[in-house]
Amino acid sequence: MLPKENRVDKRDIDFLFKKGNSINSSDLSFKFILTTDATLPRISFIAPKNIAKLAVLRNSLRRRGYDALRKHIRSFPRGLIGVFLFKKNQQDVPTIENEIKNILNKIN
Repeated sequence: MLPKENRVDKRDIDFLFKKGNSINSSDLSFKFILTTDATLPRISFIAPKNIAKLAVLRNSLRRRGYDALRKHIRSFPRGLIGVFLFKKNQQDVPTIENEIKNILNKIN
């Protein structure tokens, strides 16, 4: 799990869905906004109910996403606020990590 200062709060998530840009890949979708702040990037994961019905599985997906993101969090631009949305029930951490790399290359 990422530290709380590196995760997005609910108020910012609502703002992201209204005004954010998006990048799609096969397993993940990324909604983001680049701000002028020089703070560390704040990124969260969302696992919708239509992907995994049980809360245990949704939480497992989020934890796997945070594990894959931990290696690449410093590569994201400063001031970025973003949310990864799962499109599929992907339990494989290396696959999630590759999706994050692909999305990161599209941002930079």
